Amino acid sequence: MKKATFLFLLLLIAVAVNSQTERKTYWDMAIISETGDTIAMFNLNPVYVFAPMKFKDEKQRQAYSKLVRDVRITYPYARKIAEAVIETYEYMQTLPTDKERQKYLEDVQKFMMSEYKPKLKKMTKAQGKILIKLVDRECNTSSYNIVKALLGSFKAGVYNAFAGLFGNSLKAEYEPDGRDAEIENIVVQIKQGTIDYYYARNYHGWK
Repeated sequence: MKKATFLFLLLLIAVAVNSQTERKTYWDMAIISETGDTIAMFNLNPVYVFAPMKFKDEKQRQAYSKLVRDVRITYPYARKIAEAVIETYEYMQTLPTDKERQKYLEDVQKFMMSEYKPKLKKMTKAQGKILIKLVDRECNTSSYNIVKALLGSFKAGVYNAFAGLFGNSLKAEYEPDGRDAEIENIVVQIKQGTIDYYYARNYHGWK
């Protein structure tokens, strides 16, 4: 199985049922002051501040630069793919038979292959691994459990074996406070629009 084909199959099936809902700024309520003025009240997204990174040598600094590049490339695709798969899963639950669900799943897979295969083929092995991690980030359960629920234990084991060929495991969990902390920090910076600031400060001001 080719790398690009495997990644699409993995990303199409191995994703959680529920995505994490992105918090947005919205109107909550308004209050009227003693002077009769109407004052709007908002719930605002949190703002995260990161301490300067300390690199022990030039090699580590270059590794950080490469990671930022790879996350910036893969994160938008992870969001799109996760959203598409979640919609697919929810629609499949409305179909009455396994045959109809399988047919719909195959149709969606063909569409996603034609839509994203040219882009995935350009990704490096490292970017492919990060892409799978970032799709898992949008999940509330492991990819292995989803494959098992949809296709059964045998196919879940087969797909997990293929994942092992690329240094991944469907049973692995995204660890934002552990081994994936640097990826998580970069994603947060991308989402709040501060990635360029922190990259410039960390990469160019490390000494």
